[in-house]
Amino acid sequence: MSEQAEPIVKMEADPASYRHWHVAIDGAIATVTMAVEAEAGLRDDYQLKTNSYDLGVDIELHDVVQRLRFEHPSVKTVVLTGGYDKIFCAGANIQMLAGATHGHKVNFCKFTNETRNSIEDATRHSGQTWIAAVNGTAAGGGYELALACDEILLIDDRSSAVSLPEIPLLAVLPGTGGLTRVVDKRFVRRDLADAFATKTEGVRGKTALEWGLVDAIAPSSSFDELVAERAAARAATSDRPDAAGSDSAGSNSAGGITLDPLDRTVDGDTINYSLVKVAIDRSLGAATITIAGPTEPQPADPQALIEVGSAAWLIRAAREFDDAMLHLRFNEPTIGTWVLTTTGESTSVEGAERLLIDHGDHWLVREARLQWARVLRRLDLSSRTLVATVEPGSCFVGVLAEIVLAADRSFMLTGTWEDIDDPPPPATVRLSSVNAGMFPMANGLSRLATRFWGRDDALAAATATTGTDLDAAAARAAELITFDPDDLDWEDELRLMLEERNSFSPDALTGMEANYRFVGPETMETKIFSRLTAWQNWIFQRPNAVGPEGALQRFGTGSRPDYDKRRV
Repeated sequence: MSEQAEPIVKMEADPASYRHWHVAIDGAIATVTMAVEAEAGLRDDYQLKTNSYDLGVDIELHDVVQRLRFEHPSVKTVVLTGGYDKIFCAGANIQMLAGATHGHKVNFCKFTNETRNSIEDATRHSGQTWIAAVNGTAAGGGYELALACDEILLIDDRSSAVSLPEIPLLAVLPGTGGLTRVVDKRFVRRDLADAFATKTEGVRGKTALEWGLVDAIAPSSSFDELVAERAAARAATSDRPDAAGSDSAGSNSAGGITLDPLDRTVDGDTINYSLVKVAIDRSLGAATITIAGPTEPQPADPQALIEVGSAAWLIRAAREFDDAMLHLRFNEPTIGTWVLTTTGESTSVEGAERLLIDHGDHWLVREARLQWARVLRRLDLSSRTLVATVEPGSCFVGVLAEIVLAADRSFMLTGTWEDIDDPPPPATVRLSSVNAGMFPMANGLSRLATRFWGRDDALAAATATTGTDLDAAAARAAELITFDPDDLDWEDELRLMLEERNSFSPDALTGMEANYRFVGPETMETKIFSRLTAWQNWIFQRPNAVGPEGALQRFGTGSRPDYDKRRV
């Protein structure tokens, strides 16, 4: 099967358009049922049989996860289950993978990983615990989906099994963190994990429980009772508000907000949202992403945030930035450099983020903070060169200063534009208390701590500037920026850097950037994204997997793949 060109992908979804997921809410318990519509794949050269999934299925799941967090604050437990008899999920669709471009396969794996991480993030930080009710076979990506949940309950019907059969069947790795989660999250013994990952038929019932692959089993007659019992037990431990509850101050804390559709228009090489603008320069292989700060007063307390809802700058800017990044990832693969800039008043950004500092324990404020943390991690993991440009009129303060810290290089103009009448004041950068760790990277560290890894004195000096407007000289002295050209050199230096970047191998750049971005401790998340993504990227190009006689091409044909036995 030859690779097919991928269609333009829209990364936004809404409940009215779901084809593959059904959400039912009963008090504190939400049941999310996967019932994939076989004929509704993103391409028409495969069918999504046996609850297998493609990117379109996962785009909907990503939307489900976000809406449960923002729109349903009283949901405390989410039960994830399959909608077909004896099938939980068969994993990623093999025909889709066999016919997809290499870039789409890797981007697909990365996005599904990020969606699985958002499920874990909801459990860990939002008090919205996900439980997998595996009501049938969970194979490959299906078991990886269950692994993202905090508990896995398996029906013991003598046929349902969990498995990771990618190595023996497809000559690739489980693409969404399965190997890592088995040993790092579920603490399955290494030798048993080895046996499990090479056992095509998987592991059933009692053995799956003994090996630690699931948390509980029950026969068909009492499986629903087990699921209900565990869901209620986890709901009882949640700090999310009750449906008609009130917080300690007496205000209604349970009002969910609606995630309104994004306002996005595409006009040639320009993409406009209400707060975010993307301008593509194909000659440089670069996209300039501009985030606008607030222009109107922002909510100062949680109840006001509930009333403003997804129109609040903190929520809307994060959603638009996230959508812009995903659009560029999937639909503009040759645009290898993202130039990140901002526009607006620093005081307005600082005012908007005061909510995160003053009311961080409120469920909706917490969700806004966690959303920014996820969006910024997506930026870190996007396999693009990141360049921040700090110019007069920008507003790199607090949460937006994180973008400067995330950049591979940053340029800040010394002084102002001298060749215009009434030039604006010089640009400044200002750290706030949110930069101390409110938005951790995949390595578990703040971007400040990552920047100054092993250099505690430099970290302390940079942190000491918190709350101070730093001009270019001061920002460079604090080691918060890379270069500080004046207006005579600004255009030339920036363009030369972008031209040079565009002349390098994108593969080598991706490897270099990933090595430099994630210093310090290794976490399950860094393993999944840096190690798995790198190896999967390589394995997806090997003839043993994708060659004319490789496993992905031979799968389902009745003939065995022909492997090159050399280890390299």
